[in-house]
Amino acid sequence: MKIFIFIVGLLFPYVLSAQYISGKVTNSNNEPLAGASLHWKNTAIGITTDINGHYKLTAKDISKNTLIVSYVGHVSQVLEISDQSEINVILKESESLDEVVIKSQRDGVIISSLSPIKTELLTQTELTKAACCDLAGCFETQTTVQAQTTNVITNSKELRILGLSGVYNQVLINGFPMIQGLSYTYGISSIPGTLVDNIYISKGANSVLQGFESISGQINVETKDPKNAEMLLLNAYINSFSETHLNANYAFTKGKWSNLTAVSTVQPANAFDKDDDTFLDLPKLTRYMVFNTLKYGNEAHWGWNSELGIRFVNEQRIGGQTNFNADTDKGSHEIYGQTVNINQPEVWSKTGFRMNDQHNFVLYASSFYQNQNSYFGTVKYNAEQTNFFANMQHEFNYDTHVLKSGISFKHLNSDEDVAFTYNALNRTYDGDYFRNENIIGAFAENTMTFLDDKLTWIAGIRIDNHNEFGTKVTPRTLLKYDITPKTIIRANVGTGWRTVNLFSENIGLLVSSRDIVFKEALEPEHALNTGINITQKFDTENVNGFFSADFYHTNFKNQIFPDYDTDPTKAIIENFRGKSISNVFQAEVSLNLYEQFEFKTGYSFIDVYREIEGKKELLPFNPKHKIVTNLGYKPLSNRFRIDVNFHWYGEQRLPNTQSNPEIYRRPDFSEDYSILNAQFTYNLNRVELYTGCENIFNFRQEQPILSWQDPFGEYFDTSSVWGPTRGREFYLGVRYKIPSK
Repeated sequence: MKIFIFIVGLLFPYVLSAQYISGKVTNSNNEPLAGASLHWKNTAIGITTDINGHYKLTAKDISKNTLIVSYVGHVSQVLEISDQSEINVILKESESLDEVVIKSQRDGVIISSLSPIKTELLTQTELTKAACCDLAGCFETQTTVQAQTTNVITNSKELRILGLSGVYNQVLINGFPMIQGLSYTYGISSIPGTLVDNIYISKGANSVLQGFESISGQINVETKDPKNAEMLLLNAYINSFSETHLNANYAFTKGKWSNLTAVSTVQPANAFDKDDDTFLDLPKLTRYMVFNTLKYGNEAHWGWNSELGIRFVNEQRIGGQTNFNADTDKGSHEIYGQTVNINQPEVWSKTGFRMNDQHNFVLYASSFYQNQNSYFGTVKYNAEQTNFFANMQHEFNYDTHVLKSGISFKHLNSDEDVAFTYNALNRTYDGDYFRNENIIGAFAENTMTFLDDKLTWIAGIRIDNHNEFGTKVTPRTLLKYDITPKTIIRANVGTGWRTVNLFSENIGLLVSSRDIVFKEALEPEHALNTGINITQKFDTENVNGFFSADFYHTNFKNQIFPDYDTDPTKAIIENFRGKSISNVFQAEVSLNLYEQFEFKTGYSFIDVYREIEGKKELLPFNPKHKIVTNLGYKPLSNRFRIDVNFHWYGEQRLPNTQSNPEIYRRPDFSEDYSILNAQFTYNLNRVELYTGCENIFNFRQEQPILSWQDPFGEYFDTSSVWGPTRGREFYLGVRYKIPSK
């Protein structure tokens, strides 16, 4: 019955063919106006003119027969339409202004009132409030997303939403699933912040268009558009550990073609061991990245448009004891160290053909290969992975409705080889692990508006066939209601599922001395997510901003989470089909005052637990309470700005170590702690100087590695990291920009 309701929502009411009105928009000199806007008054139906000023707009069943035509720098026209089929429009130029004064810049965080899905948009304004050296560092000012360390020795990170592991949210790069499998471990750190233009964050199970995997949310990273990017951007950064980042972007446009080339390198820090545990506080990271994207046409115009992107990443990480030599000590059982060497080429393309304002076809295709050679102490881990993704989508606009449908294909082939160079602990999980996945899917999603556009309903469903696990159905639906133009309530419910990449998604398993025990074959994880949120916007002469409150509930039907508690010397892997719940409440206020001051604060309550034998058991490394506050000031001259952000984390449950010898025990809960960061940016037109300090109060979790005194013993474990481990960090940077012509 539920599936029937979804199908009814998808198909209603696309049964009639459309009628059109067409013509040309020109200026007073009879020159065509490309990109002029035409739309029916009080509807969402509209189109822009093509390169020759032509348009073709649906006119079937238009209850409002008023057509509005507009173009930047020209006087708009309002036309009353009866039964005309062709109308040519001449727009007169507006009176020119002697001077245009821009009084404000784009907000750092934008929540659209039009989008049916609540999406937080992080702009370049927000991303420059902190160092943002890479994607993992772009969320320092955010409440929704938390960067969590997964291996303190190589400084690998994941991005968490709704208090759940980062594997449950989908990270997309320009809409493509490039962070999957092996690339999950280090992928979010391999994208330099200077390449990021916008980041779109949505919580819960949302659209089915990008797949079945997003359970807790989705993060779509949009790299800079060659048409809008600076012609030249140079960035240099160094921190107090002497780690350096160098970045360069170059963009140009010629006719319908545009191109962006970016190069980036990271050079390693010096050796630091501030807590005297003989282990480096920060790994030695060396990275080289080359990126290029070539674009043709405009996807809003009729006809063809395309985008082709390539990227190559070479990366080396070295961590471990301070006297570890990566050239001579790899795999040694006398000096502990970890080395990771990665090579990853990527390619992606997006090709579209817009027939008219009703029909649009888009083909997405991407592929990447990763080769990784690594040592984690005496564990040798070599892996290869090939990914391919294709998605053919058709968009059909009718009246105030949009139907998107299509087919998709996903291929993953991975080969992971685990071996022990020394095995005094009698670990048993060495061997070859192969995966070959082929998933064919079909999807449809209908967006409908009712009640004079106050109510929007999205109904989506997808059916996927997995070569090993069979057919899976994923229904999702969302509702948006505008109580007032500035007060909006949204609700969503949907399912999600995913297959598990055990080692890359739980890299701590390979790092610790625990034995890994597989009790059964692993099935896909399944969950049902429901959520509700309300957004209230403020917009007065001197104050603007928003208040937002959300509640999300996630109920897992099957979940795979390593059991670290039953035996501290083992990690037990099995399907968990009992009760596993995540309840998250979040509230946030963001205000811009007098065009000079910014204030934002957010609170999160996170309750993530399982029930085992009727007893509630909290999952580790989730602060039940969290507060993030940001303050900013810039004068009207925009010559400089000051940004301060404050984080407070409540206590977190830690893995049970009470059966260890006393020297290797940890408390059941961490302590609560605070972090204060600040940055000063000075603007010299084309040059920006920025300097800052992270963790000003120098809070650190002392000696985070369990059994650091005996790294080859049975109690060695890096999984008890719950706070910052490297203390106060200063940094200095400079950006040089030449605007696009």
